Amino acid sequence: MSYNRLAGRVAIITGGGNGIGRAYATRMAAEGAHVVIAELDKNAGEAAAEEIRNSGRSAIAVHTDVADEASTLALAEACRAQFGRIDILVNNAAIFASVQMSRTYFDEIPIPEWDSMMAVNLRGTWLCCRAVVPVMKERGYGKIINISSGTAFRGPATRIHYVTTKAGILGYTKVLAREVGQFGICVNCIAPGNTASEEEPDPLTLELRTGAVSNRALKRVEVPEDLTGAAVFFASADSDFITGQTLVVDGGATMH
Repeated sequence: MSYNRLAGRVAIITGGGNGIGRAYATRMAAEGAHVVIAELDKNAGEAAAEEIRNSGRSAIAVHTDVADEASTLALAEACRAQFGRIDILVNNAAIFASVQMSRTYFDEIPIPEWDSMMAVNLRGTWLCCRAVVPVMKERGYGKIINISSGTAFRGPATRIHYVTTKAGILGYTKVLAREVGQFGICVNCIAPGNTASEEEPDPLTLELRTGAVSNRALKRVEVPEDLTGAAVFFASADSDFITGQTLVVDGGATMH
C-alpha cells in the first residue's frame, strides 16, 4: 500500500523494531516518509530499517532508551543530522507485549515494576517530545502521535500500572496539544484494542487475543496493520486542523 501521503516527511517511531511499532514504520515508509526507528532492541531496530531499505524506501535505526534524557536528545540530533528536520513523532515505545508485565492485583505489583512502567510509558513519551519539539518549532510544523490503549477506557483488573500509564497519555495529549498548537504542531492519540502483535504468541497470549473478539462489534482478531491507517491519517496533511483528539481503533469494543 503506497499513496505517498507522507512524501519527504521525516518520521520517528519509538519502539519501531517490533510488533505494532514495526507496522507503523513500514506503513509510513511506504507512504514516502524517511523513517527513523528508535529502538532499545538494537538488533530489532536495525533489522526493521534494513527491511524497509530493501523495499526501496528510506529508513535508519537509532539505538534509543526513551526513559533516558540523554538518549532521547541524541535521537533528535541523529535525526536532524541525517535528514535536517523532524516532522512526525510516534510515541509507541512501551512496556507491554515485548516486556514481561505482571498481571496481578494492585497491591501485589512489585514497586520496581511500577516505576519501570511509569519511566518508559509516561516519562519516555514526555522525554521524546521534549527532545523533538524544538526541532519541529524551527519549521513551524509537526505531528506528534501518542499511543494510549483501549484499556484506559475500560479499566480491566490485574494490570493497574499499565492502565494508569495509558490513561495518563490521554491527558498528556490534550495538554501538550494546547501548549504547542501555537507553533503549528498537532498532537493526537491512538488507542489500540487488544492486538495480536506477537510473531510467535504462547498459548496464553493467543487465548487472550482471540478471547477479545467476543467484545467487539467487528468479530475478528485485531492485527497491527489495523492501526497503521489511523497513524498515517494523524501524520498526514489530512489532519492538519485536528489536535488533542484520541481515536480508538479496536473493532468497536470501546465506543465513546
